Amino acid sequence: MKTKNVREIALETLLAIEEKEAYSNLQLNKVIEEHHLSARDVGLLTEIVYGTVQRRDTLDYYLTPFLAKARKLERWVRILLRLTLYQVLYLDRVPDRAAIFEAVEIAKKRGHKGTASLVNGVMRSIQRQGVPPLEDIEDEVKRLAVATSHPYWLVKRWVGQYGFAETKRMCETNLLPPKQTARVNTARITVEEAMERLRQEGMEVARGEVAAEAIRAEKGNLAHTAVFREGLITIQDESSMLVARALGPKEGERVLDSCAAPGGKSTHIAELMDSTGQVISVDIHDHKVKLIEEQAKRLQLTNISTYVLDSRRLGERFEKESFDKILVDAPCSGFGVIRRKPDIKYAKTEEDIPSLIELQQEILRAVAPLLKRGGTLVYSTCTIDREENEEVIAQFLKHHPEFAPDETMQERLPEKVQPYVRNGQLHLLPHYFGSDGFFIASLRKKV
Repeated sequence: MKTKNVREIALETLLAIEEKEAYSNLQLNKVIEEHHLSARDVGLLTEIVYGTVQRRDTLDYYLTPFLAKARKLERWVRILLRLTLYQVLYLDRVPDRAAIFEAVEIAKKRGHKGTASLVNGVMRSIQRQGVPPLEDIEDEVKRLAVATSHPYWLVKRWVGQYGFAETKRMCETNLLPPKQTARVNTARITVEEAMERLRQEGMEVARGEVAAEAIRAEKGNLAHTAVFREGLITIQDESSMLVARALGPKEGERVLDSCAAPGGKSTHIAELMDSTGQVISVDIHDHKVKLIEEQAKRLQLTNISTYVLDSRRLGERFEKESFDKILVDAPCSGFGVIRRKPDIKYAKTEEDIPSLIELQQEILRAVAPLLKRGGTLVYSTCTIDREENEEVIAQFLKHHPEFAPDETMQERLPEKVQPYVRNGQLHLLPHYFGSDGFFIASLRKKV
């Protein structure tokens, strides 16, 4: 396939992400399958698509002065300019002339002579004059927002919650490509054995940074291996692996995972219980429950039972005080996983957060009566927003005096993260270990 087509596919992919609000990772996987690209072309396409989404606002800032005289641009033309400028500024291995030539050819094909002339003119002007300096932005919060391509409201919110220096580290980390990590099913194979088998398949792997059962891919895709197909590993971020550890399930227990799809944490809990006891995995969407079932089957786990249910109505289905442990991996804004899903930062608004908080609190209120006395309730999110995390737990404890912070959670977690545990809560920011931003709180129901 000609290199030119990779850029055309990149343009179509980016258009779908914007117009249909498609998730970048899912859309990218879809087009890679459709076009049967070579490994080299997949690499370039992935780099262009993720990079252009990741740095969208920065690219728009750089383009704006060169489009001052242009009439209303069609969406595809703006995206074509973005992806071309991304290559020129950020991809050393792509010659500028090649990127610009391809952009002009695509503009001719999709538009007309005038469109091609505009694209050529803008890119040549940028080559001559350079992009406008970010230092021209006087407000330091706005400058950070533009420089790292995060919405201004979000950066301002984080600065209020964490201070400027910590926010800057977070925003900069969000621009780095994430590492693919996997959890080894240690009930069936050791970490060393799994790594050796993956190396035999041509993978380059290393031990994880934090979790004992984690391995990291240095080269290759773990999901395309026989080790994965045989159910010996599960693709999962290291922060996410800490949730089941925080819950501390024991063999023979009855555990509820109240927001379980796609099943990463449910299957980890089931593995830690060595296929004994019962893991009840619940999700509101039927198609997502099927994902949990597929995971359990691939991993050869027999102690998971799935239900299509609204977690806020679990009391109608299950008896009070019938679970030893309960996990609420709550729906959230997802701001801890921006590195993996860069479109999240543009899709969400500040107005979305209060309704998420209400949903989180409703789920906690619904599951609280289902936990046995002396049992453990773990609340986790993949966001770094304090209102969705510490404040949700503070509100829950205020209205549920039968629960208390579980100080013993620290003992169940890897040594590396123990210093970050306070009052039965772990808050991991993306720059701590290069893993997803995550919040985990453990509560104990009083006897």
